[in-house]
This record gives sequence, C-alpha cells and structure tokens, in this order.
Amino acid sequence: MLIRVLAFAAGLIVGGIYGWGYGNVYGLVGGMIVGACVAVLVGVITSRLKKVHGRKVLAMVLGFILGIVTGLLIGNFFQSRPLTGFLAFILGLFLADLFGNKCEEMFTFTEKLPGIGRKEPTVKILDTSVIIDGRIADICATGFLEDKIIVPRFVLEELQHIADSSDILKRNRGRRGLDILNTMQKEFGMQMEIVNDEENGELEVDAKLVHLAKRIGGKVITNDYNLNKVAELQGVPVLNINELANALKPVVLPGEEMNVQVIKDGKESGQGIGYLDDGTMIVIDGGKKFIGEEVGVLVTSVLQTAAGRMIFAKPKALVNNM
Repeated sequence: MLIRVLAFAAGLIVGGIYGWGYGNVYGLVGGMIVGACVAVLVGVITSRLKKVHGRKVLAMVLGFILGIVTGLLIGNFFQSRPLTGFLAFILGLFLADLFGNKCEEMFTFTEKLPGIGRKEPTVKILDTSVIIDGRIADICATGFLEDKIIVPRFVLEELQHIADSSDILKRNRGRRGLDILNTMQKEFGMQMEIVNDEENGELEVDAKLVHLAKRIGGKVITNDYNLNKVAELQGVPVLNINELANALKPVVLPGEEMNVQVIKDGKESGQGIGYLDDGTMIVIDGGKKFIGEEVGVLVTSVLQTAAGRMIFAKPKALVNNM
C-alpha cells in the first residue's frame, strides 16, 4: 500500500513538473492529473504482473520499452510534447500487450537460432496417476531419476481430494499417493518443488500439465495413455513408465525354451495361461491339461501391443510327440 501511495505522489510531482513547462496553472493541473492517472495505471498493472510467469513479464517489459522509444522518435517529427507523450504511452501499451500474448512464439523462435538453443529439459513433472501407481518411488530408489521433480499444486490438490473421498478404494489410493511423495522426498532425498499455476485455473488437470510443461520446458512423467498422446501432439516430451517397464523386460525369441507354472485355462479351447516373473502373460496352446503344474514350453511367437507383451508357446512334450 505504501508503495502505491508513493507511486501516486511521484506521478503527481512528475506530471506537475512536466505540465509547468507550459507556463500556466492549467498545464500544471493537467500534468498532475495525467501523472496521477499513469501512476494508478502502473500500480494496477504491477499487481496483475505478480500472477504472470516471468517469461511473459519480460516480454511485456521489452514491448513497453520498445513502444516508448518508438513513440518518442515518431513524436519528434510533430514538435509537440503532449502528442509525443501520448504516442509513446499508447505504443508502449500496445507492444507490451502484443509481446505478452506472443511470448511463447518469440522464445520458441529464439531457442531455434544457432548458439541460442535451449538445452534438453531436465525438469520432471509428475501427474496424479504416476504418483498413485507407486513405481515412480522404486525408480527414484535406483538412482535413475535425477534433477528436480515438480509436483504442480493442482496435482497435489487432486491427490488430497481423492484421499478425502468417501469411497474406501479411492481414499486408500489418494493416501498412498501422498505417502509415495513423502517417501521420495525424505527417504530418497529427491529435490521436489510444489509449483503454483494459477494462470490456467479453468483448464482440466491434463491440459494444465501439458501447458505447464510447455511453459517451463519440462517433461511429464505419466502412465496415462491419453495424456501421453495429447502431450506428444503438442510437442511436450513424455516419460511413460509403462513404456519403461516394457523396455526393461527380457527379450524372448521364438524357439526358446522355458519353464512356466500353468495357472488357469485360456480363452480358446485347450489353452493354458502362465506368467513370467515380470508379469508377462504366456498363452500355452494345449496347456490346459497342465494347470497347477510347472511345465517346459517352447516359444512359438511373441506379440507386442500397446498394453504390453504376450508370449505364445506350446508344451515341449506335445512338440516332441508331433
């Protein structure tokens, strides 16, 4: 409040000095009024800028300065101080607004220039699903995930909302997510930062995540297939832990032999189902008769899908009898 009062007083004084140059009381009063209005306007703009990201503020300041300089240069041709001041002020506001709205395009263009390109982003942004999933904590424990991790305020609020749900399952999932964050920060010493993003309060959580990652040059860590695709379409790097898990599964080739515990029967007649230690499903043709037993199988084919990998095999005993 004190700063606004001082700014208002400074506007009166500067405007009065400027208006006194006309040599009459009307110029003095007019200058003081204009100066006070400008001071109030600057105060309002300053309070608004506190909620705006640094990039946008920088672009608006550069635009305002460029507009002021351009207005002063143009005004010199008219030999009129009021007109010069008016042009400088209007052009300053116009270019400030233009640069503010186009700041993302401006910074994207400069980053593509030789020698100015931005380094590969290292800031990681967690979404709600990957926190609740829990595997992110195991990845942190291995030391493969480094640098700063960001948890947006709206993600934390969504976790808290889930943790307060009347549904027991949802409540347990939300509390698990909060426990995972505490574990990552306290036990594994991850550098974690809670970030506010009030600029996009009306957007959905996924849209907020994508916008935040695009704005700060970060990567989204998720296991949400739809979020993965939306982020990729907008040029935002994504680290999908489901893809990581699939990539880390051992390679199995047709013709290999292995021992599998047959758990249950399959969808097709005579099929049995087993699983590897990493959870990969094995469909065993003719394996129904071996349910509850560990049997040697021969891999016939491997199918990779978006949901994961499936292995098709036959019992070695049946293959040898053919």
